[in-house]
This record gives sequence, C-alpha cells and structure tokens, in this order.
Amino acid sequence: MTARYLLPLRWPLVLGAVFALLAVVAGAFGAHGLRAMVSERGLEVFQTGATYQMYHSLALIVSALLAGFGLSRRLLALAAALFTVGIVLFSGSLYLLVLTDTPALGAITPMGGLCFIAGWALLVAAGLGSTARKEEST
Repeated sequence: MTARYLLPLRWPLVLGAVFALLAVVAGAFGAHGLRAMVSERGLEVFQTGATYQMYHSLALIVSALLAGFGLSRRLLALAAALFTVGIVLFSGSLYLLVLTDTPALGAITPMGGLCFIAGWALLVAAGLGSTARKEEST
C-alpha cells in the first residue's frame, strides 16, 4: 500500500470543518437572532437544519479520516459528495424556508435527506468492502 492511501481526503476534512463552523453559527443565530422574528415552529425547523448540518459535517470529517485507514477512497469521496449535497439541499432548504417563509422550498428537503441516506450507505459499503486491497494492487 502506498503512502497516498494512508492520507486522509483533504477536501471533505476542510469542508466538514467549515460546515461544522457554520452549523454552530446557524444554531446560535436560530437560538438568539430569530426568536423575535419567527414562530416557535419556525425556530424548530431552523434548529433541525442546524442539527442535521452538524451531524453531516462530522460525517464529512469521518469520511476524510477513514481514507487514512485504507478504505476505498472512491467510495468515501462519493459519500462525502453526497453528504455535501445533502447539507446544501436539506439544511439549506430548511434555512431558506424559515427565513423567506416560502413553503414550496419544503419540497427540496427530502432530496437532501435521500443524499444523506445514500452517503451513509456508501460509508457502510466502504467499511465492508475490500476495495482498498484492490486499489493496493494497482
């Protein structure tokens, strides 16, 4: 196995940290800045967006770090890409739904959820697969 396969994936690591930072900012904004501007239900929806953003920011970081354990970099990169799209679609649509009071944006949210599910499935596949051994021999 070459040293390249023992290094974490850099872009999911950096993007995960940026998304985690923004999740903390969004959570603080939701808890303090929005209280007088939106309904209690709006605050719950906004908090759901921040919570899922944080979970999947951590999933991005884990995906990056698992590459250093010899798991399939291809599957981990695909999982990270799906987590990224999921954050933008799921959390982003919830933030916009609350901030713009545009209920139609709620139709986008499930697409983000599907991206999250697919990302977790790829993470499972990376953990169970023997792709790293195949990559090692090439």
